[in-house]
Amino acid sequence: MNKLRLIIAREYMSIVGRKSFILMTLGMPLLFIIIGAVPMLLGYLNDKGSPTQLISVVDETGRYGAALHSDEMYTYVIEEGMTATSAHEFYQKSGDGIDAMVIIPRDVDSTGMVNILSKGTITPALVTTVRSAIADTIESARLASMGIPNLQEMVDKAHVNVDVRSIKLSEEGEQESSTDIAMGLGLFLSLFTYMFVLMYGAMIMNSVIEEKTNRIVEVVVSSCRPFQLMLGKIIGVGLVGLTQMAIWIVMLVVVTMVAGSILGISGMASGSVTPETMAAAGAAAEQGFMDGFMRELYSINFAPIILYFILYFLGGYLLYSSLFAGLGSAVDQPSDSSQFMTPVMLIMIIALYAGIFCMENPSGPTAVWCSIIPFTSPVVMMVRIPFGVPAWQMLLSLVLLFGTALGITWIAARIYRRGILHYGKKASFGDLFKWIK
Repeated sequence: MNKLRLIIAREYMSIVGRKSFILMTLGMPLLFIIIGAVPMLLGYLNDKGSPTQLISVVDETGRYGAALHSDEMYTYVIEEGMTATSAHEFYQKSGDGIDAMVIIPRDVDSTGMVNILSKGTITPALVTTVRSAIADTIESARLASMGIPNLQEMVDKAHVNVDVRSIKLSEEGEQESSTDIAMGLGLFLSLFTYMFVLMYGAMIMNSVIEEKTNRIVEVVVSSCRPFQLMLGKIIGVGLVGLTQMAIWIVMLVVVTMVAGSILGISGMASGSVTPETMAAAGAAAEQGFMDGFMRELYSINFAPIILYFILYFLGGYLLYSSLFAGLGSAVDQPSDSSQFMTPVMLIMIIALYAGIFCMENPSGPTAVWCSIIPFTSPVVMMVRIPFGVPAWQMLLSLVLLFGTALGITWIAARIYRRGILHYGKKASFGDLFKWIK
């Protein structure tokens, strides 16, 4: 046991003591913010920085061309006295002065078909703009043709935008919840679990291959059992992961509390819904999008989510890191590991896709089975937890996950015991099965 503690401490301190660990721990939250903000910034700069395109409009009906209004992206010019046939000839001879030409045929009322000519690929933004403007105008014209006085006004008054507020009933009372927040949180946790189980597992594999290549392992196994060495690596790197998560959770709590106090809604953290808090919530939502977002964020009970996340992370990490360690001991060079890692990577990718596709229906049969199967449950269950999971499914999933993880650890240990001192001949799957027996 003393040797195991020494191995764990060595693996832990060799990683935590690096500058790269400190930089990654402090910089990873900033990296996630940048990853989320960069696409929006690029989209904004792309729209603002693009030159205005000149779009010619040929309206054979003479009624719908005016519905296309110029903006920062497009300038619409109506071509008078031109037909669809002559429009093609005109556009061919126009050179590069006209970016595209919109042709509204005479029978657009019945067919609903509008043509756009372009010498290049037509942008989706132009298609969306033309479709929306012409459709609204045709709809208004059809209503006016019915001859009912004030019909358009009545239709406008009858149109209602429904805002759905989600309220979850529990033993503590009513709690306001947000489906969008829960979906986003589930997706984030599933991606986080996938990425870090893969990252820490690869870290163990690279450590095993490096020690085997440098022949350090021959000295180490002379003073301890191979199983102790493998288990020490797994536990040591796992503690590194828990240390990083603890730091990130503290940072998240601090940032959330500061943001809540700035917005003046820190008192709503309990998430209980009473007439007074409902009125306060409505008033807070009117103050802006961020205010409403923080209010919905506070409605989520993060304590059980964090607890289950840690349990599933540990179970998934133990399962996959054992595979990484066992398979890493069977090769001499990192380049030789692809034949063994491909099946493991396929399983993890399937788990990620299952989690993403189960977001729309977290209680469906696919989501339930994938959250119980040990190889996919660490990722898929993260999607379901924010929406609530029955206790029996959670218990069954955890028992199967940790039971399978212990079984995989035992199998990986048998591979590790033989493979760690295996040199020269390239191991195959047949060799792995022999070592397991």
